[in-house]
Amino acid sequence: MTQSAISSELQADRAALTDTVERFARKEIAPHVTAWDEAGEFPRSLYRRAGELGLLGLGYPEAYGGTPAPYALRMDLWVALCHIGASGGVLASLLSHNIGLPPVLAYGSEAVRREVIPPVLAGEQIAALAITEPGGGSDVAALATRARRDGDDYVIDGEKVFITSGMRADWITVAVRTNEAQAKGASGISMLLVPGTSSGLSRTRLDKMGWLCSDTAHLRFDGVRVPARYLLGEEGAGFRIIMSNFNGERFGMAAAALGFSRACYDEALAWARQRKTFGSALVGHQAVRHKLVDMQMRIHSTAAWVEALAARADAGDASPDWVAQVCVLKNHATQTMQFCADQAVQILGGMGFMRGTVSERIYREVKVMMIGGGAEDIMKDLAARQWGL
Repeated sequence: MTQSAISSELQADRAALTDTVERFARKEIAPHVTAWDEAGEFPRSLYRRAGELGLLGLGYPEAYGGTPAPYALRMDLWVALCHIGASGGVLASLLSHNIGLPPVLAYGSEAVRREVIPPVLAGEQIAALAITEPGGGSDVAALATRARRDGDDYVIDGEKVFITSGMRADWITVAVRTNEAQAKGASGISMLLVPGTSSGLSRTRLDKMGWLCSDTAHLRFDGVRVPARYLLGEEGAGFRIIMSNFNGERFGMAAAALGFSRACYDEALAWARQRKTFGSALVGHQAVRHKLVDMQMRIHSTAAWVEALAARADAGDASPDWVAQVCVLKNHATQTMQFCADQAVQILGGMGFMRGTVSERIYREVKVMMIGGGAEDIMKDLAARQWGL
């Protein structure tokens, strides 16, 4: 098959995926988001529906119920879900397996993979990732949750906080310190897979400014006993696993921010066309048109950057420059989202301050996108290191 034929086939796949995802979001998510926010949760059945459509398995091997897919398709999933205005709460929880499962896929034993991955991709179970602790966020090397070996088990003591899907997760990929001699440092960190039914695991729901329907939890591990077969990779290899996992999370968040930005633009444009002020539509005023143009300028630059880095990733590029660009793309994309949300609320005026509008919800949720996966200053510092600055 020629390169042009491959490209044409990929474009057709991308169009088909975007259509499927947007129809799913319009029917299954968008009409219910406000009610779900008020309830503080969304139905668990949504996972199964997404699983039936193959959305949860995108990018995973067929052997475990997934569909192998390039980064270009995986990013389209995030963009399309958010473009329809699905709340970040739905997105974060529905796709939390995309940060919880990759370490299992890459470093778990074959038996553990077959036990865990298929039911999660089918939407029957939920996976989460637990890294952040009350005493520190982005400073992973300082984590204090400990796991000591006791015969055929590890025994975990410690806490994790801000854990997406933490209340409902059936499987939690947890960063722990297994080297008792090291109170700090990257070399003493390991990754353990913890069943959600484990004795000694307690969960407390956290209240938030946004992502209201996403369960975000504070987890406590009080002598939680986990079979040693749930160790992912080797002892002491956890820091490298975490850093690699962050790249995919940050890239996905950039794509999501692009989708949210487009959602704000769409709502602002529709309102500007139908809202009349001083005898003419809002869009007839130069100041409003300029706001819309400024939004598009940022949206197009973000989209081009996402496309370029997806193409590089699909070509096998995992260079320091690619990693650095993912970090600063995440900053750029979330700043675009922040700008578009602000401008959309301004164009909507009083309606932009009302619950139920897409822009109001995204305006509240943008901050967690700018913090989650690594705050802006951390992203800049990581990029500087990768570029040797």
